[in-house]
Amino acid sequence: MNERDRRLADYAARLEALAIELGLDFAPVHFDMVPNNFMLEIAVYGLPVRMRHWSFGVRYIHQLVRQHMGNSRIFEVMFPGDPCRAFMLGHNSLAENTLVTAHVLGHADFARNNVLFKRFIDMAGSHILEQSAGRAHRLEAALAAHGQERVEAVLDAALALEAHVDVDQPLHRPRYPEFLAPPGDAAPDAFHDRYAQLPGEGIPPERDTRQRRAPLPPRPERDLLWFIAHYAPELADWERDIFLAVREEAFYFHPIFACQIMNEGWASYWHARLLREAGFLPHELYLAAVKSHSDVVRPYAGGQQLALALNPYHLGFSMWEHIIERWGLAAAREIMREEDDFGFIRNYLDEELAERLDLFVHETRRDGETRIANRDIYAIREAILAPKYNYGAPSIAVAELAPDGSLELRHDFQNDGRGLDLQQAERVMEYIERVWRRPVSLNTVDFRGVVRTLPARRAGF
Repeated sequence: MNERDRRLADYAARLEALAIELGLDFAPVHFDMVPNNFMLEIAVYGLPVRMRHWSFGVRYIHQLVRQHMGNSRIFEVMFPGDPCRAFMLGHNSLAENTLVTAHVLGHADFARNNVLFKRFIDMAGSHILEQSAGRAHRLEAALAAHGQERVEAVLDAALALEAHVDVDQPLHRPRYPEFLAPPGDAAPDAFHDRYAQLPGEGIPPERDTRQRRAPLPPRPERDLLWFIAHYAPELADWERDIFLAVREEAFYFHPIFACQIMNEGWASYWHARLLREAGFLPHELYLAAVKSHSDVVRPYAGGQQLALALNPYHLGFSMWEHIIERWGLAAAREIMREEDDFGFIRNYLDEELAERLDLFVHETRRDGETRIANRDIYAIREAILAPKYNYGAPSIAVAELAPDGSLELRHDFQNDGRGLDLQQAERVMEYIERVWRRPVSLNTVDFRGVVRTLPARRAGF
């Protein structure tokens, strides 16, 4: 171990002790130093080892270009669990990795105590990295057994529907009941027993006990990955396994997506506080770390320019500082435990803070002119949250599985508030039909509000 790594290990141990003293509660954190190309792969794939697919290569190139242009820099990636696993860049400065260590401790505290993160860990267990590696191994076995073309076609369809899960349902849920309950099969109670014994009631007529098949689905089903995995008429077991694997990973990523502003803000608040109260850090290192902190939590624009993109670190950090200053740390911890970004923004982004942060809703005209459209606090909140609704995907549900195996999907455009990109929707429909292998239709509206039914073009498999 070189001198820099020895000093970082010493600072990390002392920062962990300080964090516990200040009330943070987290599982043990294992830190790993990695080179830039490995860090980039982790950030693109979302996990150190994951089922391989061509789309991740496209994302890798996109991220690499952004990084070379100076528009993106990845300091760390942290995976919750017991233990938590954190990866940091080996070529970062000592000051930067000291800040990263403190930042990760804030993430670990959030992941252990926030109800959304706890719910997923309770459902799936606390060893996501090992589980992801197991799924990747099974995919490699499928590739060897069935060939890249067949496996990739199934994975294309599953990843196209990655966001179409119902996170309000359990991760592991049974199939629907196959048959309807016989009429009058309600549980007996004392009143009905006494009523049946009254004089003159006679012998009740025989009940119809014939079993009737239940409709599929019995109600609109938003978890498309789950439905296809369990009800697609011709899927092989290895194909169903791919759909369920993608679904499990979508459940894993949901708390990260749904709590991004809260989580990044909480980690930024705690890295700032831990560095400020870590009297053991050399003055020069502290100043360099604070400079990195300022780069992380600043708005994208500089000087007097207006920032048209929202920095979740900046907004989350500012909101937690505002909350703690107004109501105290105990109230902030309660908010951290109970909320996601929807409750956080709607309940705690107030007019005072929005004005201080110069938040606004903007619109871009067809001629390219961009102007401020609204400074109303309600409009600002909803504009921030709009990309997060329904996991960022349009609200589409299975409406009916017909006796001939054809599948009807329905876009809930009235409650969704968003239209569909019809060209993209048609492409996704092709993916679905490849694995469903029966006719598939989607009821939606076009940009004029005219009702449309999209059939998937028959696709070869």
